[in-house]
Amino acid sequence: MQPIPHLPADEIRRRFVAFFAARGHEVVPSAGLVPAGDPTLLFTNSGMVQFKDVLTGRETRSYSRAVDYQRCLRVAGKHNDFEEVGRTPRHHTLFEMLGNWSFGDYFKREAIAWAWELLTDGYGIPGDRLAATVYGDDEEAYAAWHEMIGLPPERIARWGDIASGDEKNFWRMADTGPAGRCSEVHFDRGAEFSEGDFCIPDHSEVCPRWLEVWNLVFMEFERFADGTLEELPFKSVDTGMGLERLASVVQGAGSNYDTDLFLPLHDRMRDLLGHEPAEFESQRFSYQVIADHARAVTFLVADGVTPSNEDRGYVLRRILRRAARHGRLLGYAKPFLAEIADVVVDVMAPAYPYLADERPRIIDVIRRDEALFARTLDAGVKHLESAILKAYALRPHRIGASHIPEAMVGRRAEELPASAPVMDGADAFRLHDTYGFPVDLTVELAAERGVRVDRPGFEEALAEQRARSRAGTKGELARLAQMTQLYEQLARRAGETRFVGYETTAHAGRVLAILRDGIEYEELAGEGAAEVILDVTPFYGEGGGQIGDRGALRGGGPEAAAVFEVEDTQRPVVGLIVHRGRLAGSLRVGQTVHAEVDAGRRARTMRNHTGTHLLHRALRNVVGPAARQAGSLVTPQYLRFDYPLDRPLAGEERLAIEDEVRRIIREDRPVTPRQVTMGEAVELGADAFFDEKYGETVRIVEVAGYSRELCGGTHCAATGQVGGFVIVGDRPIGSGMRRVEALTGDGADALARGRLAALDRVAELVGAPDPSAAAERVAMLQGRLRELERRLRAGGGGLPKPAELARRADELAPDVRWVSAEVDLGSVEELKAYARDVRGALPSGVIALVLAGDEPQLFVTVSEDLVARGLSAAELVRVGAAAIGGRGGGRPEMAQGKGRGRQRAGEALAAMRDTATAGLAGASGA
Repeated sequence: MQPIPHLPADEIRRRFVAFFAARGHEVVPSAGLVPAGDPTLLFTNSGMVQFKDVLTGRETRSYSRAVDYQRCLRVAGKHNDFEEVGRTPRHHTLFEMLGNWSFGDYFKREAIAWAWELLTDGYGIPGDRLAATVYGDDEEAYAAWHEMIGLPPERIARWGDIASGDEKNFWRMADTGPAGRCSEVHFDRGAEFSEGDFCIPDHSEVCPRWLEVWNLVFMEFERFADGTLEELPFKSVDTGMGLERLASVVQGAGSNYDTDLFLPLHDRMRDLLGHEPAEFESQRFSYQVIADHARAVTFLVADGVTPSNEDRGYVLRRILRRAARHGRLLGYAKPFLAEIADVVVDVMAPAYPYLADERPRIIDVIRRDEALFARTLDAGVKHLESAILKAYALRPHRIGASHIPEAMVGRRAEELPASAPVMDGADAFRLHDTYGFPVDLTVELAAERGVRVDRPGFEEALAEQRARSRAGTKGELARLAQMTQLYEQLARRAGETRFVGYETTAHAGRVLAILRDGIEYEELAGEGAAEVILDVTPFYGEGGGQIGDRGALRGGGPEAAAVFEVEDTQRPVVGLIVHRGRLAGSLRVGQTVHAEVDAGRRARTMRNHTGTHLLHRALRNVVGPAARQAGSLVTPQYLRFDYPLDRPLAGEERLAIEDEVRRIIREDRPVTPRQVTMGEAVELGADAFFDEKYGETVRIVEVAGYSRELCGGTHCAATGQVGGFVIVGDRPIGSGMRRVEALTGDGADALARGRLAALDRVAELVGAPDPSAAAERVAMLQGRLRELERRLRAGGGGLPKPAELARRADELAPDVRWVSAEVDLGSVEELKAYARDVRGALPSGVIALVLAGDEPQLFVTVSEDLVARGLSAAELVRVGAAAIGGRGGGRPEMAQGKGRGRQRAGEALAAMRDTATAGLAGASGA
């Protein structure tokens, strides 16, 4: 066979972009892994996600041709490769999709001609090693391959007939959205991969010599939730070629994992372990799992996802912990994944420069969560073994794991027979709830010992624990998809809503649609919840962290009675603003109403939104550039700002931030919004955020000489209108993430007045001559009280004084103090109050208290500096309560629980101390 020129992945990527750019395609940057404005998707799972609205005609751009390379993640839903990752040479969680696009421009013949030209001329792949597939009735694509390109009929395969349920060569992004016939290009790997003679490509393993490298999708339809297809306003082309697969072809690699995208990761793992090549081959599965998952977690963290137990954070934690577990199988004794992520940044930063900027945070977040998992894994593995032996009806104390039948060991879950032993779903849930084992990990570990897991039982236990439904559940996603379909149909039929809220808070608008419970009405009367869509509105729809406006729609002019009280305003799809609220009269489609925003509420929201921009810039100036926005909430009452930081704000930092914001407010600097192109915004250095969707033209809000941010929200005209500013909270919300809450304007003034009034009252109660002397007077009275308490204890024993208990603290590790005690108090509230007093005498340390009784109550507090080092009160309480047959939970800094057995308090305290010691040892080893 004719050799193929060896090309590195960076060059493959560069040639792809250059080829199509030379043919009039706009080079479009990759979107983030978190889709903007699409509640039906957890992650960007294909190249077309950022172009979905363009393909359906709901969004227009200045170009009709585009080229990009898109980072994608497939871990759930229709496109889910998670279970196959590491087992096969091609499956990945994270991958790159090279794509070229036509939006109503060229179609099948051009797409096919350029694909052939790039593969053969651009990459040097011999034409006689390529074949194609087309949809069953696609004569145009067949003719292009046969007549224009010259492929013989035996190298063109026809598959697909959706009418009969065969969706081969018919592509769809999800259950709803753009869809169409497609044509695939396959590469001949050689006769050594086939048992027989030449064979045409198939979608099965019947002919493994053929490898699909490029999929050309011809977008003609939009698919709706009921399965129906509707022709799109114009025909488009969406092509996708996996960079990893193409690299394996041009680099002559038998597996994607043997390309230069993965080999540096394998080399680093081998260096850390001291493995020889033979050892690598014998443990290739685990190496490949780790390499793939390290890439995924690196990009997820860089794109703003943090480990948690919900939604995207849970997926990240699930991937990270599967990689960590395979690291243990290879022999890593301590957290290692951050070192592999460091290499991922080196490999991928040439194409994704932002990774280098995010490197410190990526490494810190991964290291922390892996260290946490190491502790929970150590604590829970014996319980997992017990659950496995229980499934075999073996008692751990009398028979060991060696008695498990050898034929059942080392299996995959789907390979286990129906007769295999079953782990109780409640046991799987206990591992998840108490020890942080993702159920997928439990399934995998149990399968390796020949045991199936009762997933329905697990789900039932999980459902009982959750009092509220999660947005990510299948039912909720289906409901969202149905409503999204309805809104999209309305947007196409009625047109976009014109927003005039930047200029005014009152304006006339014509009713385009009325909805109630997902049903359209021409006219609606009486009271009740409903949704109203207007052609023009001054109401701001929620977005960019700012909540939606409230107000009223009046049936006549400004003085008329309200016919609809607007309680919320949303933008569910591009171009559509939906007023949600309660009908107070009658309303009909076509009627003109006077839309009036609650101006006072809007003004308070504007103050908080401008205050958020000032806080963001001040944070970055004081703490450092890594303190970028990871999330925000702007309401009329307060503002909330999330940012990455692995420690609390120091007192002087908090004061410096407040002082800087107040200075900018006093200077009354102009706040100016303006429209610019995305390229101009980048050149100006404007801040942008992963969870927002931006078009070609963007809106910048600039505080003169201070900050520039891409923002579509409403703002003050000058910083002086913000009024006051005060930070009222700074707390951890996850691994390496913190949340600041602040007040502006009237809220800040009210807080100051309230605190001054409270200080006056305290001064009066303690007999201070004036408020400035109140603190000194309180300190004196506290000293007198402590002396009285000391005398009481000296005379008759009783509860240790909090300061005395704090003095008894011993060291778990250098600079880490531990206080624990079983106390006799009247209630849990008294226990908490006592713990607060102990904390006052022990600013840094762990305080673990147990309230004696038949059902001992546990209460643990961990100081913020130790939370930053990886200790969690919630984890300690879960372990301590589990040790005495109970359960508990809470926040990293404070948690409570309870168990069973009057005499078992010591067991709970010992278990918590052991866990804290292990946690600190793991953190120092990281």
